[in-house]
Amino acid sequence: MSVEPLLRAPTRPVPIRLVTLLAPAAVAPLAIVAGLSGAVPVLVALAAAVVPVAAVCTTRLIRLGLSFRAIEKRIGACRGAGLLGLGVLAAGLTAVALPLVPTGRLPSVALTGLTATAVLSVLGLLLLPGAAVTTTVRLRRGFDGLSMGASFAFAGWLLHPAGATPGTALAAGLIAAGGLSIIVITALRAARFRRAALLSGAGASASVVGLTALTWLLAYDAPPETLLTAGAVLAGAPLLTWIGASRTEVGGRPRVAVEAEAHLSAYPLLTVPAVIATLAAAYHLIAVGSFDRTSIVLGLAVIPTLVVREVLAAVDVRRYARRLAEQEAHFRSLVSGANDLTLVVGEDLLIRWQSPAAARLFGLSDADVLGRAFPELMHPEDAADVTAVLTGVLARRTAEGGRPPLVTARLVDGHGVLRETESTISDQRGVPEVGALVVHVRDVGERRHLERTLHEMAFTDQLTGLANRRELMRTIVTQRSVAGHTGALLVIDLHGMAGINDVRGREVGDAVLIEVGRRLRATIDRDDVAARLAGDEFAIVTVEGPMLAYTLGTRLLAALTEPYQLPGAVVHLHLSIGLAELSGGDGVDDVLRRADLARRRARQLGRNRIEWYDAYLEEQLVRRMDLERELPGAAARGELDLVYQPILGMHDGQPVGVEALLRWRSPVLGTVLPAELLPVAEDLAIAVEIGRWVLDRACRQLAVWSPAGRPLWMSVNVAPHEMAAPDFVPTVAAVLAAHQLAPEQLVVEVAEARVASDVPTVVTQFAGLRALGVRTALDDFGAGQASLAQLRRLPVDILKVDRALVADSGRGAQSKPLIDVVVSLGRRLGLEIVAEGLETDGQVDRARAAGCRYGQGFALSRPAPAERMEAFLESFQSPSL
Repeated sequence: MSVEPLLRAPTRPVPIRLVTLLAPAAVAPLAIVAGLSGAVPVLVALAAAVVPVAAVCTTRLIRLGLSFRAIEKRIGACRGAGLLGLGVLAAGLTAVALPLVPTGRLPSVALTGLTATAVLSVLGLLLLPGAAVTTTVRLRRGFDGLSMGASFAFAGWLLHPAGATPGTALAAGLIAAGGLSIIVITALRAARFRRAALLSGAGASASVVGLTALTWLLAYDAPPETLLTAGAVLAGAPLLTWIGASRTEVGGRPRVAVEAEAHLSAYPLLTVPAVIATLAAAYHLIAVGSFDRTSIVLGLAVIPTLVVREVLAAVDVRRYARRLAEQEAHFRSLVSGANDLTLVVGEDLLIRWQSPAAARLFGLSDADVLGRAFPELMHPEDAADVTAVLTGVLARRTAEGGRPPLVTARLVDGHGVLRETESTISDQRGVPEVGALVVHVRDVGERRHLERTLHEMAFTDQLTGLANRRELMRTIVTQRSVAGHTGALLVIDLHGMAGINDVRGREVGDAVLIEVGRRLRATIDRDDVAARLAGDEFAIVTVEGPMLAYTLGTRLLAALTEPYQLPGAVVHLHLSIGLAELSGGDGVDDVLRRADLARRRARQLGRNRIEWYDAYLEEQLVRRMDLERELPGAAARGELDLVYQPILGMHDGQPVGVEALLRWRSPVLGTVLPAELLPVAEDLAIAVEIGRWVLDRACRQLAVWSPAGRPLWMSVNVAPHEMAAPDFVPTVAAVLAAHQLAPEQLVVEVAEARVASDVPTVVTQFAGLRALGVRTALDDFGAGQASLAQLRRLPVDILKVDRALVADSGRGAQSKPLIDVVVSLGRRLGLEIVAEGLETDGQVDRARAAGCRYGQGFALSRPAPAERMEAFLESFQSPSL
């Protein structure tokens, strides 16, 4: 059988259930009419009116009780409905028995039915859900009714007319007084929580009243027709009882009912019986002057019920007091052991009460707090905000179920220490026992410290204490969101950290980085943010405009390049700084990319430089990246080529030599000149490979031209780091042998500006070349520093004068003596002088006048491929000596 229909059965609408009662209910008026008309005996008509309705209602009430017990296992619900059904059954059986017993025993039978019905109805009503929640309450209700019934019986006995009273009538009155009092009191009390209890009580009362009236009428031999009046009442009583019981809900005890029962110790019915008995006795004394034995017995019966009721009330009071004490102790233990300080704040913002946890949590005594305004406990800077929140709460009541306002402020504890707190404010002015604001204060100092620690771990570099990349990106986003903001990003790259770590160890390297972080913090402004991006890469976000940002870069350059005084070591660093405006780019990543491009450009151009990002810079860097991508393997792919520029005699114009110039014919990038190609090759560590390719190709071409009877030399440019290779001189000798060239036909040139980077290596290798028979040359003489001092140390054969000493400087003859000095010095040192970079006839004339023997430049001949250079050489019939 499905459980759900049975659970819903008790709450099914009453009109549907009444349909099944229409037929038996319709029999009652017909039977009463038949009895009044004499068609059937009165007692038979009485039984016919009562029994059908009682039978149907009894069946349904018992089924209702059995359904409750079988499904819900609720014994009280089963007894309540079942006992009410049994009470209805007792009334019906009484009506059935009356026509079957002798006339003399009719009052006794009616009294027996009244007794059974009253007892069963009282018990059933007391056990209905919501009527009485505990056994103590049921006892109290019972004695309330008994005391009330005894007082009414006493008063009724004293006030009834004098005369003999049948015993059955007296017993019926006493039973009716007690039963009706209990039923009425129980129904009225239960009606506050279960409205249907009034119907059940009305039905039970009607059964008791009907049987009481029937007993009295039979005891006093009333006319038979009057018995049908009691029968009409008995016929309607089961319907009311059934309707009320069917509307009773099965479930737990209502909370409000349980709370209300705790206050019944002061129930006003305690005094009602005594008042009624006293008034009746006083009236009787005045009117009669004496009491008979029955009145004395009835009067004394009021006393035990009152005494028992008073004892139950005292037990309730003690139990309630004990419960209150336990609840208060429980509440105090909760409040005292809580991690929140609870304050009661009045509408005047004065503190009325504080929880005992105040001393433990904040060191605040009642003398320190009570009577003071709550904002006075806070830091003066936070007091205004706290007052505003409290005033706002007082101005409007917090919506039911809404989140209480939260106040964050610093509280001054009992020791004068500031504590970070959060306070929630609950508006309890609607609660009569409180009538104020309840503020819960919690110390959040440890939580805030943990939040700050986590923030530092997530957004701070652990070594230097600066912001990390994540915090830097967030700062850039924040600065970019400010309307009209013109801040800048500086990316700083430290040069030399790898060497420090390798030579001096990681600990020294970390110490240097820590000092770098300290200098950054000391140099930047308060509103700027310094961050560490990687191992030796830092960044600054400044709120200043472009000019001030560049000024900040110069200050950083000066601060960070100062020597680092460490225990047992002095460390020097170099920098490359790139700048980019925050307002440029599509996003944060683009801003960082632009600043990094500017940094890379500064690094390419040298050390200790600051470069701004611009579109041209990005084009250069993109081209640089293209060069780095395409250059490896260019020689193997056949993309490298040589062009040749002749060196002519200044007096006869005959070619005496050629200089091999490198060209990269890239199918992607076009023709790339050495000035752009060689720095990339050096960074990629393939310059030595390319240099050897140039040496081999130039010597091969010279071997092709040599059989034609032209005693030419071939000049090849070599970088100092190429010469630093241990096998450089043997490699040159092997190339010369491979192409069967005389050593003096090869001239190895080194630019004078690049000699200073490694003078000892150049001197050593030049000496080795001269020992081999290869001639050496110093290229671009006069373009570098301390040229004359280096000339004394270097074993060179040819001096190629830089164009700056030959070109017209606009000062007339002021440049001629300098050329004369260089030529004169070269002759004294036994050097051949070649004037290079001659681009005009005037420069050629000045070089010739100064005594330069050889010349090279566009004014004499332009660089050309090997085929064109061969045709150019063939145009001279007799080569120069």
